[in-house]
Amino acid sequence: MTLPIKSSATAERIVLAASQLFARQGYHGTSTREIARLAGLSENTIFRHFDHKEDLFWSALRLHTKGLKLRHDLQESIVQCDSPEAVLPKIVEVLSDTVNYRPELLRLIAVAFLELHGKAEAFCHELLSPTLLSINQYLAANMKSGRIRELEPGILTAAFTMSVLMHPGLSKLMGGRQSSYSDSREAGRAYTRFWLEVLTPRLLPLSKQNSDSNVGLLPEP
Repeated sequence: MTLPIKSSATAERIVLAASQLFARQGYHGTSTREIARLAGLSENTIFRHFDHKEDLFWSALRLHTKGLKLRHDLQESIVQCDSPEAVLPKIVEVLSDTVNYRPELLRLIAVAFLELHGKAEAFCHELLSPTLLSINQYLAANMKSGRIRELEPGILTAAFTMSVLMHPGLSKLMGGRQSSYSDSREAGRAYTRFWLEVLTPRLLPLSKQNSDSNVGLLPEP
């Protein structure tokens, strides 16, 4: 169902043009004639590289999911279960880079599920599941070791990844403007700080503990 990206410069040019149009107009709303026009090629040239329009769509989606793959050093940190303070910023950087440099990805995934249904599920299982599973297993291991709060790992993985992927767009709806960071590292620090505050058990200051322990107690007569 999903095809490897063609290696020629012309094929890559076609895929990039298709990505823009599929993300903007949807699968059924985009014609190969429009893709050829945007790529500056003939429609016949497209079909010399891709047998069907659907092959072109999956190639476009595969191209954009490359950005979600975890680097080798990050994979090693996850396997070794390094501290959340070290690993979470690196995961966030990968997700932020996707938002900043491959904005079509989320739209293409939405188009796949809305218009290509079952094939989209197979595609996501093939190309997205390994990354999500790695994050899920890392969070679960840190729960087991007591580094972070014990929660349902699947829900936490979804919340963690989607907060980074969706926050820039949702911020525009909530605050009237799109929240952005100067680079992926700055975003990594901000999101990591938030999630560590949420996930890391922290003791209250001694004065606060004493105050809370006295709530509801009446002085004896």
